[in-house]
Amino acid sequence: MAAANLLALIDDIATLLDDISVYSKIASKKTAGVLGDDLALNAEQVTGIRAERELPVVWAVAKGSFVNKLILVPLALLISAVLPWLVILLLMVGGAYLCYEGFEKVFHKLMHFRQDDEHHRQQMAAIRDSSVDMVAFEKTKIKGAIRTDFILSAEIIVLTLGTVQEASFLIQIGVLSTIAIGVTVFVYGLVAGIVKLDDVGLHLIKSAGQGTWSDLQRRIGRIILLSAPYLMKLLSIVGTVAMFLVGGGIIAHHTPLIHHGIETLSISMATLPAIGSIFSGSVPMLLHLAVGFVLGGLVMLSITLFQQLYKRLNIRR
Repeated sequence: MAAANLLALIDDIATLLDDISVYSKIASKKTAGVLGDDLALNAEQVTGIRAERELPVVWAVAKGSFVNKLILVPLALLISAVLPWLVILLLMVGGAYLCYEGFEKVFHKLMHFRQDDEHHRQQMAAIRDSSVDMVAFEKTKIKGAIRTDFILSAEIIVLTLGTVQEASFLIQIGVLSTIAIGVTVFVYGLVAGIVKLDDVGLHLIKSAGQGTWSDLQRRIGRIILLSAPYLMKLLSIVGTVAMFLVGGGIIAHHTPLIHHGIETLSISMATLPAIGSIFSGSVPMLLHLAVGFVLGGLVMLSITLFQQLYKRLNIRR
């Protein structure tokens, strides 16, 4: 009897772990867009730090990210248990925020690129200035990065919670914990690697001696040094596009009119000869992208109008 009970317990645990694994894979796909932006933003946040202080700063932000997850995961589980209807609402709000954030990034890049270059030059000048308090500078950077991480972590947790909302409480705990830990380790491990790419390239160039192998090392080092800035830009672009795709997809999926319209159009495109299979697969993605972009613009316009109205009311008072 004891052996049978033990085997049954082991079977239950195996089934639970298998369910957690399946749900975690689904959740990781849905949060991929936020992960791309999280990675790009955090890598960008630690730029401007002196080379010898880059890894300690990344570690400090990573610890802050773990604290954020310790707050967000229990809060998400509480909401799911007490107010389950709120999960969809938070998911919609999170999707709209993703679209807004993506649109704001595009708008900012198009309209204020000169100011960005000037800000970067001022930042570099501050780093070279020995009179600047780098400890205070680092603390400011770390606090800003942890605040950004809290917002992005909240979006990831809400997206994950939406995936496991119908699952048992144990599965919810397992999936949320797995995603929270996995995302933090993945993002900040990769951020640490990205910010040290230039150092790796420089090390390969300087440490190489004579011969074919040494020439190859120097070439690889030069490629790494040249590609590191472009990698950061690519991450930023991919992250922004992914924000529109994920945010637009969330809104479209939970808005019946848009959801059915996209399904109908995809089915119609599938009937086209030769190219139907190609277009039927890409149409939903392109439409989610369009929904995300338009919604992001509308949210930004609404916020701007509200701010202007608020300023005018304050001036009249």
